[in-house]
Amino acid sequence: MQYLFESVGKAASLIVQCDAELVLIVWFSLKVALISTLVAAVVGIPAGFFIYLNEFRFRRVLITVLNSLLAIPTVVIALFVYAFLSRRGIFGSFNLLYTQSAIIIGQTILVIPMITIFVVSALGHLDIKYRKTAMTLGANRWQTAHLLLHEAKFGVAAAIAAAFGRVISEIGISMMLGGNIKGFTRTMTTAMALEYDKGEFVLAVALGLILMAITLGINIFINYFQGNINERYG
Repeated sequence: MQYLFESVGKAASLIVQCDAELVLIVWFSLKVALISTLVAAVVGIPAGFFIYLNEFRFRRVLITVLNSLLAIPTVVIALFVYAFLSRRGIFGSFNLLYTQSAIIIGQTILVIPMITIFVVSALGHLDIKYRKTAMTLGANRWQTAHLLLHEAKFGVAAAIAAAFGRVISEIGISMMLGGNIKGFTRTMTTAMALEYDKGEFVLAVALGLILMAITLGINIFINYFQGNINERYG
């Protein structure tokens, strides 16, 4: 127990002193997670609106598949992307494997289903009168979507926050597609795993504390928006 307290104390000291290696790892993790989340949002939000606003064959099946993909292990996504990015893969000539781009691709694929299905859920909680009123007044699909986005903004924001939390804390994609290269593709989770293997816990504990703080902040953010949703429609 004393060793744990000592590690926490030294870890806190690293954080306060803004250790160069620590800052680099945290910055890289935040950068790739933000890019992945933004790209996934650009794809997932319109996809969610499309699924909600349109009745088409196999719609229910698609929603079921998207819900199932929420629980898919990150290593499965990593293995799938690896098959395409490796030298023998379709995109092997682009030399993307073990780069930041590879991590971003994998993380984006991971959270597109999450954002899509959360947006569908957020829209589903809206009063149907918004959609009917807009269509009665002659609004086209784009105008209707704009109105619904305004009304569901809290749910959409919560979906994006949840997706960011998912990618910032994953390890399978970052390890398998990034290779955990120091100063280039090393994220907080992969660095923690490496430090554990080396038996050096100070940096791992420092990164763990930062990751916990980020996760706590995301949960507070999501709960805030969910509170607004419940207050408005509850």
